[in-house]
Amino acid sequence: MTFLNSLTLTAQEKNSSEFLPTISDIDGNTYKIVEIGQQYWMQSNLKVSRYRNGDSIPTGLLDSIWPKFTKGAAAQYENKFSNESIYGKLYNWYAVNDPRGLCPEGWHIPTNSEWNQLINQLGEKSVAGGKMKAKGTNFWKSPNKKATNESGFLALPGGCRNEEGDFSSLNIIAFFWSRTESNFDKAVFWSLINSSSSVIKYEDYKSVGFSVRCLKD
Repeated sequence: MTFLNSLTLTAQEKNSSEFLPTISDIDGNTYKIVEIGQQYWMQSNLKVSRYRNGDSIPTGLLDSIWPKFTKGAAAQYENKFSNESIYGKLYNWYAVNDPRGLCPEGWHIPTNSEWNQLINQLGEKSVAGGKMKAKGTNFWKSPNKKATNESGFLALPGGCRNEEGDFSSLNIIAFFWSRTESNFDKAVFWSLINSSSSVIKYEDYKSVGFSVRCLKD
């Protein structure tokens, strides 16, 4: 993918699909690529159903099983393909950390430090969220405060599957795992919400299902 070495896009082009190169996962799902500072990000949430080596990622887990599952797992929001097609899958952190790899060859799930690099490129936490969120209220619930997608990141609010196995926050919050572990039980994630232009770092249980974005190595 040598074209990435010379790819330079204007802000307008980052918001226009026709200018963006693509990468495919093992299932053949295609993702547009956006350059932000010195980083190259997938412009949509991961929806792969297999690890890089071809092994299937467990899915369709019952609400009662999801919180106790300590291996990699994925879910469609409310088990609906229509949600996956727009917002991607929700993965627990065990899938994020699995050595078989969620992302395509040459790509990885970003560490907390790499998320910080992205946010610093966009100014600061209080404004970066607005620059990352998709514009309008087709996917984000109103008011989608100060959403400009100036960065081209095109963040969508895929919601989550919480530590009790319940689904929540679709159209309201975008949750993104980092690869960084906090302790035995928890890991770091970043979130954007419809009512704010901020992006905020939190920690949550590894059993929780969040969206995933891949970053070029």
